Amino acid sequence: MDKILITGATGNVGLEVINYLVELKSSCRIFAGVRDVERARKIFSDNNRIEFLEFDFENPRTFGNALKNIDRVFLLRPPHISNVEKFFRPLIESLKENKVKQVVFLSVQGAEKSSVIPHNKIEKLIKGYELEYIFLRPSYFMQNLTTTLIDDIKQKRKIILPSGNAKFNWIDIKNIAEVTAILMENFLLYRNQTIEITGYENENFATVVSMINQQVKSPIQFESVNPLKFYLLKRVSEKEKGKIIVMILLHFLPRFQKEPQVSNFYEKLTGKKPTKLVDFIERELIKFEEH
Repeated sequence: MDKILITGATGNVGLEVINYLVELKSSCRIFAGVRDVERARKIFSDNNRIEFLEFDFENPRTFGNALKNIDRVFLLRPPHISNVEKFFRPLIESLKENKVKQVVFLSVQGAEKSSVIPHNKIEKLIKGYELEYIFLRPSYFMQNLTTTLIDDIKQKRKIILPSGNAKFNWIDIKNIAEVTAILMENFLLYRNQTIEITGYENENFATVVSMINQQVKSPIQFESVNPLKFYLLKRVSEKEKGKIIVMILLHFLPRFQKEPQVSNFYEKLTGKKPTKLVDFIERELIKFEEH
């Protein structure tokens, strides 16, 4: 029985990946890599299939025990970590040292086009250490609306970004997690492949705000600002400079790129259509409402 480690197990993506692995009745032993084991036990209290290992991206001393006897790892990049050399090289080295041969890495659509974003550098590290891999390159998370951008929505009734009229392809994390769980279970069928996961909608933020306003009681606005103004605005509340820079890269660079390509991989793999934006907004409506 293969042993698989899910990093970021209590976060938005990791939690959903574990839920889908359980739903699929995975034949693997599922280990959740978490900073706080007791807290994680409470989060997964209704699931006795999950085992827990202490794992902290920022503490290399946790790597050895967490990776011992693990066959396959689901790896993601925590949003606040942008220094690949400092945090990810030691981790990839530890994977190699502990004979973990297989990695499913949650990258981002277009990672191959931009050498400055962390995902590109992490992909190169994984290849450089000759690990077997699946690179998942999803498009723009719908859940960014209810996580990264939610404070401005609630407090200012605005979405403020340096994205202009750039179009983004929108994908539900639940769709990403479902694909991830299937690929974790069937790694050899997709080994050493790069897979794009997208929805079917390419929309700019002005259009998405309009869609939200059709459902909420208190409307919101979209404000496009230049990268410097965005940086200064975010520095008021955000301590991590690296996180702000990554946000700028992910939202500003698409203004100079072609419209995102649409992939039907999710539908081919699952036989289902990916989530529509209007359905996501309806599902998460309470989070958009003013409190």
